[in-house]
Amino acid sequence: MEELFQGILTFKWQYLVMYAIGGTLIYLAIKKDYEPMLLLPMGFGAILVNIPLKTIWEFGGEPGVLQLFYQSGILTEIFPVLIFVAVGAMCDFTPLLKNPRMIFFGAAAQFGIFFTMLAVLLIGVLGVSSFQDLKLAASIGIIGAADGPTSIFVASKFAMKWLGPISVAAYSYMSLVPIIQPPVIKAITTKKERMIKMKYTEEKVSKTVLILFPILVTIVAGIIAPISVPLIGLLMFGNLIRVAGCVERLSQAAQNELANLVTLLLGITIGASMGYEQFLQWETLLILGLGLVAFIFDTAGGVFFAKFMNLFTKEKINPLVGAAGISAFPMSARVMQRMAQKEDPTNFILMQAIGANVAGQIGSIVAGGMVLALVPYLLK
Repeated sequence: MEELFQGILTFKWQYLVMYAIGGTLIYLAIKKDYEPMLLLPMGFGAILVNIPLKTIWEFGGEPGVLQLFYQSGILTEIFPVLIFVAVGAMCDFTPLLKNPRMIFFGAAAQFGIFFTMLAVLLIGVLGVSSFQDLKLAASIGIIGAADGPTSIFVASKFAMKWLGPISVAAYSYMSLVPIIQPPVIKAITTKKERMIKMKYTEEKVSKTVLILFPILVTIVAGIIAPISVPLIGLLMFGNLIRVAGCVERLSQAAQNELANLVTLLLGITIGASMGYEQFLQWETLLILGLGLVAFIFDTAGGVFFAKFMNLFTKEKINPLVGAAGISAFPMSARVMQRMAQKEDPTNFILMQAIGANVAGQIGSIVAGGMVLALVPYLLK
């Protein structure tokens, strides 16, 4: 009889808190349409793993189904890497190739990563928290890239204990781009700057260039940051099967079946890492807050770089395009276009913003690769 009521006898109030957190993620997914493909399975995964006895995680001394997903998909990095194949197949780099200087915004918009790393270490030195580990600082800083798979990849290498909060923060801020970015941009730009119009050429990019681009980016990025090859290489592989034109079925499968299946498994597995023992700590709130700082400074970094370029260029750049240099594709580009048209209904900067946005995809991965390479070197 005792076994029958074992779930009731072992119930803890912390479970209720996690049900509320999981329910909030599900609410944001359904009601607010914030990254529903990720937040919904993450929210339900958080509920599943906080059922008394956690039989879905471990049962009778054997790993449960979600632990098996976690071990085979997260610890081996298969899920994040496969996501990049799907993302690459969805990306169109044509706007970037038409306006190559947009690549600089993909780099400038990673400023928040390194700023937040220093902030995390400073907080640890001041004794505000136990965050004195450079690896943990890097894992928190990478949230600012607004690139969920890269955040998971770095956290799985450097801060496995905090994988749940870091993943939740990364995907939450990706989904909150329309709420977070506009007030930050308005605070550091003038109406006149936001009304700058930019020329866009309609000339076509040759198929040869489109095919060579993913190959050359993989080689160059691999030489600069070899550890980034699993990410940048498979992102570019996904793009290659898109532009090749001879494997349309593979391209469609990557964009649809692969993307949907891996996103589903990734979301519910990340949710399953949110056991109350690890998640309900004040450090979790600190991680969420610092992740927001990283995201804000990434946005600001892109805006200020556009302002800096305008000091030397004849054709002025709308600072909104700089803000699109984060990795949240294509959401950030669409938000920038809406902001530009709100100031001037005749202003059309979408293609330039998309160019910066896809550059941010590359920039965030290279930044993640640099972090993975530099941090162990600095710790020697």
